Amino acid sequence: MNYYANTERYNNAVYNKCGESGLKLPAVSLGLWHNFGDTGCFENMKKMCFTAFDNGITHFDLANNYGPAEGSAERNFGRILNEHMKSYRDEMIVSTKAGYTMWDGPYGDFGSRKYLLSSLDASLKRLGMDYVDIFYHHRMDPDTPLYETMWALDTAVKSGKALYAGLSNYDGKTMKKAASILNELHCPFVINQNRYSIFDRSVEKNGILQAARETKKGMIIFSPLAQGLLTDRYLKGIPQDSRIKTDGRFLNESTVNAQMLEKISKLNDIAKSRGQSLAQMALAWVYAKDGITSVLIGASKPEQILDNLKMLDNTAFSKQELAEIDRIALE
Repeated sequence: MNYYANTERYNNAVYNKCGESGLKLPAVSLGLWHNFGDTGCFENMKKMCFTAFDNGITHFDLANNYGPAEGSAERNFGRILNEHMKSYRDEMIVSTKAGYTMWDGPYGDFGSRKYLLSSLDASLKRLGMDYVDIFYHHRMDPDTPLYETMWALDTAVKSGKALYAGLSNYDGKTMKKAASILNELHCPFVINQNRYSIFDRSVEKNGILQAARETKKGMIIFSPLAQGLLTDRYLKGIPQDSRIKTDGRFLNESTVNAQMLEKISKLNDIAKSRGQSLAQMALAWVYAKDGITSVLIGASKPEQILDNLKMLDNTAFSKQELAEIDRIALE
């Protein structure tokens, strides 16, 4: 099957600079955390990548441990890219990360120079690529000196195996220290990746959102739909095929109680009044925050990607809407 990209893919697409850098990311990026592992349907993976790119989504976000099994999302995306989309590589931003456990022993997780550079080499082999555009440290490491971790990111860039450095799941205080080190090393650190949603305000509490603004770095957000809670899937209760029923690592039935379901219903009413689905409003709410570069969406089918892109039709919120969303979500 030959793939030819939509010639009008950039006509209505929106791109934002990562802080003060020259790198731009699409307003909506595609995350491959779920549904791109070996348990997924490869033909569906292809269709999702094609649909995303055909509609101006140029950024594909991975990590070494995405699957299942670990590494399989990189391998599957690499196959799609090399078999069908290779001619468009220069139009894409491909990112990967290292920081969570990937192999046994003391060198298979966190932030040592040994782990990060070994992991990047393995990621590039799985992807079938010479370089990634962004290489992230995936989580803070309390045991490795921050300078060592930043030095590894700098080496990744200066070796030509990554073009930019990023940090994921850092708090504001640690990110500022890391930014100072990377600045001294003349390493192009441009982006932070953190969880943020109407229900999860941790980036506000840990100072990373404000720190990104102050240091003029980009912010890309994952889990903007709170693992699917901020969609229409839970309006009538917990569906049998939901992530709660099939994978309880991030959501469980005790969390999605009657009070939570009532909140979801009330937020859905606000979304309806705005002419949006709950998911579209939730994405727009995150995107509208000052300093946000891009929101990462996950998808299980191409239609979800198209539906989520419609959030860009209405990203303005009145003060009353914002106050009511806060009242519902935080009460």
